[in-house]
Amino acid sequence: MPRVFVQGKPVDSYPALSPEARRGVVRRITEVGEEVLHRPCRDVTEFGPDLAALIGDMFLTMRVADGAGLAANQVGVDLRLFVYDCPDDDGVRHVGHIANPVLDQLAPAGRRLLDEGEGCLSVPGAVVDVPRPDRAVVRGFDKDGNALAIEGTGYFARCLQHETDHVNGQVYLDRLSKRERRDALRQMEDRRERVLARRAVKEAGLSGQ
Repeated sequence: MPRVFVQGKPVDSYPALSPEARRGVVRRITEVGEEVLHRPCRDVTEFGPDLAALIGDMFLTMRVADGAGLAANQVGVDLRLFVYDCPDDDGVRHVGHIANPVLDQLAPAGRRLLDEGEGCLSVPGAVVDVPRPDRAVVRGFDKDGNALAIEGTGYFARCLQHETDHVNGQVYLDRLSKRERRDALRQMEDRRERVLARRAVKEAGLSGQ
């Protein structure tokens, strides 16, 4: 089986730092409580160079933050768009972006609900178990307006669902009980400064790549 899929298609090899990231600049990551994270994003209606530049910035920002996915509103941009560089449970790497993502409503038969640890770059330092289906199919468009359908299983399915939630104005804390949400926010309070310091060190080291 191929070890890397880019935009849902198998490739023979792919660099550790994606070409899009090499063209990007690091942006500030928004945090839970900021309005842009808590309302549905606008549809992408203009495709082309400006969108491609934003995608590059998002890839590099995600890389610096050690993330597996990043939505546009996580860099303060009100658009239905996310990028991902994420392994599945078999160790296969999936890399790509998708605009105007919509999750297929899959039949309960043939899928399992996995209750596993989940974090978020906009809730720095917190990890809480969140139940999600072990398979996901997301449909949308690439940066040039071509139709896409991306399928994921395991951890990659979790990523696709998490990022689609973001563009719908939902953070993973919204899926938790009040007690679990308080626990996640306490984790964030305790760990946030260390997480941001690691990101700063990694950003400072980009000049050597």
